[in-house]
Amino acid sequence: MTKPFTLQPLVNLAHKKNDAAMQKFGKLNQQEQAALAKLDTLIQYRKDYQVRYHEVMQAGINQSDLNNFQSFMARLDEAIVQQQKIIEQIHRSVESGRSEMQDANRKMKSFDTLSQRHIEKERKIEAKSEQRLQDELTGRHVAFRDAASQGEN
Repeated sequence: MTKPFTLQPLVNLAHKKNDAAMQKFGKLNQQEQAALAKLDTLIQYRKDYQVRYHEVMQAGINQSDLNNFQSFMARLDEAIVQQQKIIEQIHRSVESGRSEMQDANRKMKSFDTLSQRHIEKERKIEAKSEQRLQDELTGRHVAFRDAASQGEN
């Protein structure tokens, strides 16, 4: 009978931590992609508004509308800068999550290797035990046969 692997609870825990780290990393990547998409939208909106601003300037505009355009474009610029800061922060989180995931994966693989070594060791022990039993049975059979053949003589 094979002995159970005493570190199996740690193997299970390592797998759970690896799964959790992978899920966290996936969510961080999704957040980064969403933040990048939002930045792209803001930049595109800024470009479109800039084109519209130039068209209105060429057609003529009163001072109040000009101030509104400029104020709005300044708010768009602020939003773009803010979104870039958010992306930088998320990017740092993604890198941290990547590192955490790699560490968890490395630990999981180490425990899996130990588990596989244990299983292989137990298989060898079991194979030797079976071979000894087979040799013993064969030896008894030969001894029984020899004893039976001497009794006939």
